[in-house]
Amino acid sequence: MTYHPKSDFLATLVERGYLADCTDLQALDEAALAGPIVAYIGYDATAPSLHVGHLLNVMLLRLLQKTGHQPITLMGGGTTKVGDPSFRSDERPLLSPEQIGQNIASMQRVFARYLDYDAAERPALMLDNAEWLDGLNYLEFLRDIGRHFSVNRMLSFESVKSRLDREQSLSFLEFNYMILQAYDFLELYRRYGCRLQMGGSDQWGNIVNGVDLTRRVLDAEIFGLTTPLMVTADGRKMGKTAGGAVWLDPELLSPYEFWQFWRNVADADVGRFLRLYTELPLDECARLGALGGAEINEAKIRLAGEVTTLLHGAEAAAAAEATAREVFERGGAGQELPRLELGAGDVADGISVAQLFVRSGLAKSGKDAKRLIAEGGARIEDEAVTDPGRILDAEALAAPLKLSAGKKRHALVVLKAGATS
Repeated sequence: MTYHPKSDFLATLVERGYLADCTDLQALDEAALAGPIVAYIGYDATAPSLHVGHLLNVMLLRLLQKTGHQPITLMGGGTTKVGDPSFRSDERPLLSPEQIGQNIASMQRVFARYLDYDAAERPALMLDNAEWLDGLNYLEFLRDIGRHFSVNRMLSFESVKSRLDREQSLSFLEFNYMILQAYDFLELYRRYGCRLQMGGSDQWGNIVNGVDLTRRVLDAEIFGLTTPLMVTADGRKMGKTAGGAVWLDPELLSPYEFWQFWRNVADADVGRFLRLYTELPLDECARLGALGGAEINEAKIRLAGEVTTLLHGAEAAAAAEATAREVFERGGAGQELPRLELGAGDVADGISVAQLFVRSGLAKSGKDAKRLIAEGGARIEDEAVTDPGRILDAEALAAPLKLSAGKKRHALVVLKAGATS
């Protein structure tokens, strides 16, 4: 018989589709009903920003706080020095402490859009596992913590097994990662009374290790919960596009480009994404997701607006929508488009059309730009480009130019003041 949670947090979590697995759903529900629970999700600082693939679990932390519980965003200042091997084919490149610190600082700005770290009651906590991992004594750690782990069991976890089955190297450094993550849960329980670790379904093995370790060492009742692996209707991993990762930091991806990502999702994904990535009522999500024909485009615009508002604010979302309507419906060159700014040195000898498409991010390389042009997908000011070697000088670039790659990707080329003199 399927258990139906009664606590606001878990009932909403199940209704909206966030749940993949839970170590003991009924016991966790009873704990949530008995009083506020503290829960965490860990984030290694391997990149300068979170991306859309992280957003599901960020929304889960937001739901946790909005239903009266306390979220912890645990930054992996310590574990990033090791690298999570889960479902990777090779070892992550090791980062310097300075790079890790910079990455954590930029990620904090994103979290602050979704979580309240200054709430009077149960504020979100931002912690760094370097606080307890950096000072570990290796021999004491092996004796006190390592003895609770079975190598046979560790080898059986799918994240490790898949790597070994493909005969790909797994370093001893990486093999220690799951022990360190389990130790994080133990320390968070000791220090903050944290009773729940959440994460993506690829973290199930690591989460279960933490639950088992804390029960063995402290005889504590704690829980693990995972969200589904997010793939789009066409089977692609959520957040990956032809242009690369869909970053949540506006310095790496403009609000307009973020808005466009959601505007362009597949029809079949609209209802599910509305449930998971917005806070619209479920009946409204169902209504919008059921629209067909041209009407589904308005549902996608609503999805893009709601998600962009949460991350970048209502003004940025409105500006992105206005730019999109200007570009697509009226053929204009909206000011919120991604911009390529050129200086005098860039245009001293002119610049080729192919270079413009590469430097604006609409093509990955000169070869990619030439292919785009040859296939008729490149346009300047809505006119087809036929010659990749065509040179544009400062006079030709005196006014902003709109570049288009296909029907959905655009950029503005702008010459800095004084570059024409």
